[in-house]
Amino acid sequence: MATLRKKAELQGKQRLDAYLAEVYPQFSRSFLKKLIEQESILLNGRVVKAGNKVKAGDTIELDVPEAEEISVVPQDLPLDIVYQDHDIAVINKPQGMVTHPAPGNYEGTLVNALLYHIGDLSGINGQLRPGIVHRLDKDTSGLLIIAKNDGAHKALAEQIAQKTAQRIYLALVYGNIKDEEGTISTLLGRDVRDRKKMAVVRAGGREAVTNYRVLERYGNYTLVECRLKTGRTHQIRVHMKYIGHPVVGDPVYCRQKDPFGLSGQLLHAKRLEIIHPRTGEEMVFEAPLPAYFTEVLTQLKKI
Repeated sequence: MATLRKKAELQGKQRLDAYLAEVYPQFSRSFLKKLIEQESILLNGRVVKAGNKVKAGDTIELDVPEAEEISVVPQDLPLDIVYQDHDIAVINKPQGMVTHPAPGNYEGTLVNALLYHIGDLSGINGQLRPGIVHRLDKDTSGLLIIAKNDGAHKALAEQIAQKTAQRIYLALVYGNIKDEEGTISTLLGRDVRDRKKMAVVRAGGREAVTNYRVLERYGNYTLVECRLKTGRTHQIRVHMKYIGHPVVGDPVYCRQKDPFGLSGQLLHAKRLEIIHPRTGEEMVFEAPLPAYFTEVLTQLKKI
């Protein structure tokens, strides 16, 4: 049995079950509901119900039973290792690859490939997510930092939490964005109509901030650079939709018809800036746009 403790960070109030689903995405809603019913979740030291409200500063404790033993198999999958030393590895993840295994999907993920090509990975996130400090959506390509030991994992996770690590993305969006640059600051939470999606909410969500800058205009399309100040699930995709410029090819948040025959959104984690967890050295990594992305830009330039 493992006990997880967390101080709630949110604006306004939110139902306990909804808040837990956001801050512990590794657990299903049914699993969290079961823990509540078993009185294995306490709010400020008291037994609670799913509908109890959570506010900033509340203490939540979860008694989580040990997970069943699951074998994640190393697989010889193509892996673009941009950099590697004794503490970290930087991977250029391709579009279409899931970052880590989940129930019903234990093969073909980045973790399966890491176990084969690297082997030594931090164990903080458990067997299903060894070495994974942060993640990218399945159809988002680009740079991911991997921890090869627990010390490196803790240091890198702190950099992301303290916003000293910089993650810069390129996205092609629909429409001609009016301003040359801007900041999108909202609350993000689960979409009440579809719990698999995220949405901008008025209350009960978590702060999400994205800075964007226009790089190129292609008539009815705009290439933008996005800098994350927070790292919420689907943040850039939801924020660009929120300002009326959804990411091209996004199968979840974009209603426009895809004229390019894409397999997913044109969103690429291009640049990663970190402090090395052991040496303290400032390190900068960049990954070129994948071919399918550059091909679309070439088509637009001709038009």
